[in-house]
Amino acid sequence: MLTSLPLIYLLLMAAAATFLFSFAMAKWIPVRKGKVAWPLISVACCLGMILVGRLQYQHWSAQHMLVLYSFGWTGLTIGLFPSRKLMHKYATEINEGVKREKYDIPARYQIALISSSIIVTFLGILLS
Repeated sequence: MLTSLPLIYLLLMAAAATFLFSFAMAKWIPVRKGKVAWPLISVACCLGMILVGRLQYQHWSAQHMLVLYSFGWTGLTIGLFPSRKLMHKYATEINEGVKREKYDIPARYQIALISSSIIVTFLGILLS
C-alpha cells in the first residue's frame, strides 16, 4: 500500500524518521560529535537497508526498504524513549571521565525497545 506512493513521499518519510531519531539521540546523549554522527549513521543504515533489499533473493525494491527504514527507525526511537534519562546520565558521566565497570540497563527498558521495534517494524511490513 505505502510502496505505491510516489518516491518523493517515501523519501520524506525516511527523512522525517531520520530527523526524529537524530534529534532525540542528540538530546538524550549529549556528546559533541553526536549532532553530526547520528544523521550520518542513519543515512548509512538507510542506504545499507536498500542495498540488502536489492541483494536478497526476492529483490525488495527501494520503496519497500524506505518504508521499512522509516517504520523501523521510528519504532527504535519510540522504544528508546523510556531509557532517555538513563542514557543521558551515562553519557554525561562518560563526558566527565567517569568509567564504570558495567552500565546496567534494566530489563523493562530492554523490553520496551525490543517490543516497540518489532511491533512498529511489523506494522511497516503490513503497510508496505
